[in-house]
Parts: sequence; C-alpha cells; structure tokens
Amino acid sequence: MSFWFWISLIGEIIIFPIYILSLEHIKLQQKLGKEKGIIVGDILGMISGWGYFLFLFGIWISPQPRFLIPFLEKAILTVPTFEITIPLVHLMIFLPTIIVVLWLSLLGVKEVSLKVAETHRPVKIVNTGVYSYVRHPQYLGAILAHFAISVLLSAFYSLVLTPIMILYLYLLAWKEEKELVREFGLEYEQYQAKVPMIIPQVKKRNESSQ
Repeated sequence: MSFWFWISLIGEIIIFPIYILSLEHIKLQQKLGKEKGIIVGDILGMISGWGYFLFLFGIWISPQPRFLIPFLEKAILTVPTFEITIPLVHLMIFLPTIIVVLWLSLLGVKEVSLKVAETHRPVKIVNTGVYSYVRHPQYLGAILAHFAISVLLSAFYSLVLTPIMILYLYLLAWKEEKELVREFGLEYEQYQAKVPMIIPQVKKRNESSQ
C-alpha cells in the first residue's frame, strides 16, 4: 500500500474520536460552560466533518491496485489530459449512484441548514422531506459516494474498505442518536420509531410527521 493511502487511512482513524466528541453537546457545555462549549463543539464538528471527507478523498485517489468488472471490459473511456482511463461499465455504475448521493446530500443540507450539517449541532428535530424516509441521509450518501467513486476510479483498496466505512458511519450515527435522545428525549425516540436509521423505507408512512 502506498504512503498516501496509509496517511489517509490513519487520518480517518484520528478523525473518528474528534467527530465523536463534537456530537457530545451537553457534555461539552457542562464542562466548558454553555457559550464556550457550543463554540468548541462547532469547531470540532467542522474539523471532523471536513477532515473526514479530505482523508476519504485521499483514500480514493492514492496509488493502489486497479480492478476491472468483467463486463464490457474492452469499453474504455479515456481522459487524455489527466491520463485517466475509466471502464465504461464502471462509469455506468457511478453515474446513477452519484445522482442519488447528490439528491440525498443536497436535500439533507437543505432541510437542516448548512451550519447544522457542518457543526453536527441540531437545534430541532427535522422529520420532513428526505428525513421522513431515512434518519441519516448524509451518512447514507457518504456510503454510496465511497462505493461509487471507488468503482469509478477502479480503486481496489478503497473498494475493499467499503464494509469498514459502513461500520464507521454506522457508529457515528449510533453515537449521534444517543446524544439526540439526551437532548430531545421522547420527541426523538418517536421519530426513531417511525423512520429507518440508514436504509430508507420504500414507501413513506401515511401518518403525518409532527
């Protein structure tokens, strides 16, 4: 494995506890005071959120063995300027998946606001729009993006890491929900009972969200 792959992977491991700490809003405010706790939590949220994607990007593009899906293997798209070759079947998998990713991510940010998405500090329970189908659309989007980009770039080590990335994001979602229950109590528990965590419900429930 290349030096840059290891740096990116170690970076993701280091970012994990920072991300976890950024979710502990009540603990930070009790320890540092409300105002300072909010500021520190927001800073940790931005560092861990952007750091996660920076190191993930490093995993995607770092030198590593390439794989080829054995279907239409002779159909290759070449980008001469960047000396990139992309198997057509990989592109066919990437495009619809990344459209879903963009839909989940953009609608998710629109519902909660960019500030909340960056700082991991919600001010209310959002259960409308995409959040009426899945509780963590952005984590789901991150899983799909990792898979789609790994396939597009034929990045073998990155693709192999997919189950670990799923566990990584599941643990973040699990921790986030523990903190949300502490902050919002019964209101969030009722939301949990109605909407799936990571895998969206196929059909929206009939009962209206409150």
